[in-house]
Amino acid sequence: MSKTINLGVTDLSFHRIAASLVANTLEEIGFTVKRTYSPHEENFERLKAGDVDMLASAWLPSSHGIYKNEVEKAVPLVELGLHYKPYALWGVPDYVPEKEVSKIADLLKPTVVSKIKKDIQGINPGAGITRFSIQMMNVYGLNDAEYSFHTGTEEDCFSAFENAVEKKEWIIIPLWKPQFLHYKYKIRELKEPKGLLGSVDKAVLLLRKDKENMFTKTHLQKLDGLQFTNDIIAELDYKVSREGKNIDEVTKRWLKNHH
Repeated sequence: MSKTINLGVTDLSFHRIAASLVANTLEEIGFTVKRTYSPHEENFERLKAGDVDMLASAWLPSSHGIYKNEVEKAVPLVELGLHYKPYALWGVPDYVPEKEVSKIADLLKPTVVSKIKKDIQGINPGAGITRFSIQMMNVYGLNDAEYSFHTGTEEDCFSAFENAVEKKEWIIIPLWKPQFLHYKYKIRELKEPKGLLGSVDKAVLLLRKDKENMFTKTHLQKLDGLQFTNDIIAELDYKVSREGKNIDEVTKRWLKNHH
């Protein structure tokens, strides 16, 4: 009889891709996997409470380090794999001239303020990019220059960008890598020398230490050997999110060809 693993998935498209790659691998080595989808912070709370045994994926140390520390007050965690190396960014479509907008401070130029959409659409409140963006708004004085940042769904954020690109409007997108928009669009990252967007993180699978005995050493090595890249995740994410392909079929095919 197969053992059941409860896998907590942060409910954003690229996290669902990484979780699908993990779930397919777990099923291949004989486990039954139950996936539960929750927002960032809630996913870590479920891991702490023991409602889930594993979490995909934790971005450490910048984005999710504070949540991991909270979990480890209750139970030690094991880090497995290197799903990709994520980082947060603010970007603009590449048709916005670099000589006019190359860094965050350029957003305050009167010529830029007059042309660019000043409504900056983010994603959910618990995301690292949201925390970072709110800080950026304050530190750079963007609120005083009539810019506004607000949270919403990931689809709110992505469709706002896609709609603006269709009209060749100047727009700022608070984003990250990996994300499917990078697969289709050329998005130029704006330089941010103050370090407010965090560092390059490592995205890993977290396992509660008290559940480690469910796995053999070979199982753990297999999970630890799951290594992807930002570009791989972005491409698989695009196939699912914009081409409408079945997520588990897409990730199974990738695993078959590469693992």
